[in-house]
Amino acid sequence: MKNPKTNALRLAESAGADFEAFEYDVSDGRIDANAIAEKLNRSPDEVFKTLVTQAPGHEYFVFIVPAAGELDLKKAAKAAGKKSIEMIPMKELLPLTGYVHGGCSPLGMKKLFPTFIDETAQLFDRIWVSGGRVGLNISIPPETLAALVNAVFADIGK
Repeated sequence: MKNPKTNALRLAESAGADFEAFEYDVSDGRIDANAIAEKLNRSPDEVFKTLVTQAPGHEYFVFIVPAAGELDLKKAAKAAGKKSIEMIPMKELLPLTGYVHGGCSPLGMKKLFPTFIDETAQLFDRIWVSGGRVGLNISIPPETLAALVNAVFADIGK
């Protein structure tokens, strides 16, 4: 049986975006971004993870960073124009975004949050991000992704 479309795929399709979907095996339990890069036969610099954060006062922000790197919370706060920012508790991810840990896509969240993509994404013709469920990634030009989620490119990684 074919897996149903995710909100991320629906959004990309309805926008007429240039993207490709790729499924990968998760039976080994390895779903971290570096493992996904390996499974997709891509460099960890090209595969990006979607991280959801909050500033004091429950303002939420989405950051998209390479699998090979980490989110620099100080740089992230500066990009968002906040004094500080922290990762949201994992239990809040699904109710807030509609996605589970390991399958959180920047596309098709319940609400469009201010979104920042690490500036290194612009070095590639295409980047890989979650397609909205564990075991599904999409390849998309970074500028197309930015346009779909109103994202800004910024220096947010370390």
